[in-house]
Amino acid sequence: MPTPTYTLDDLIYLMQRLRDPRDGCPWDLKQTYETIVPSTIEEAYEVADAIERGDLDHLKEELGDLLFQVIFYSQFGTEEKRFDFYQVVDTLVAKLVRRHPHVFPNENLRERYGDQPADEAAIKQRWEDIKQEEREAKGVRGTLDDIPLNLAALSRAAKLQKRAARTGFDWDDIKGPIAKVREELEEVEQALASGDMEAVEAEMGDLYFAAVNISRYLKQDPEASLRRANRKFESRFRYIEANAPKPLEHMSLEEMDALWDKAKQEGL
Repeated sequence: MPTPTYTLDDLIYLMQRLRDPRDGCPWDLKQTYETIVPSTIEEAYEVADAIERGDLDHLKEELGDLLFQVIFYSQFGTEEKRFDFYQVVDTLVAKLVRRHPHVFPNENLRERYGDQPADEAAIKQRWEDIKQEEREAKGVRGTLDDIPLNLAALSRAAKLQKRAARTGFDWDDIKGPIAKVREELEEVEQALASGDMEAVEAEMGDLYFAAVNISRYLKQDPEASLRRANRKFESRFRYIEANAPKPLEHMSLEEMDALWDKAKQEGL
């Protein structure tokens, strides 16, 4: 592995230069916490996309783009004398050490939680207990209070359900959420029959939420599942376009379905 030419300190200095009021970059100088949020979300998804596509050759670049977002926010904090990048790192390391007492022994935590957990389930439970203590220390009391509103809808639904389940508000087995999906689908059909499109939209939301509950119950990520489904649809539709004997607008649905089935047979 080649020795890097630049270091983290070089990156921090580069960000300072970009934000220099006298000779910095006009675009970077106009940015605020709020304006770069969309870029942060996009960069996080590009990291996930590179991993899920197995494109590890480009993962290094995508991780760098995501790191730059952290550096950007840290520069805002430095300018406002709120925090700097090194304080971000310090806070993160302290939190991770606190949440891993089974790796980094902490006598105070051992007194509260007992000896080191023996299995993964116990480790996860301790992690959640410590997180709950941290939330309470911040003044967060409600079970659902600090779940970010801007999470992707599927991810936020899963997180809401997971938090609620920790209180005992959960199904006894997988049959419960499956039955709920069937119930919500029936309510969608009833709303469609009524012609009330506002009711249809509300019932569709309930159906999505119920479907997420199946994924959450099975400890699967609904966002990742839907991304895989999207990629599968793309590859099969591209197959239809590539193998169509005439423009798609001039083909029947049955003809396109036949090509779709061939794409499935070829493992797309």
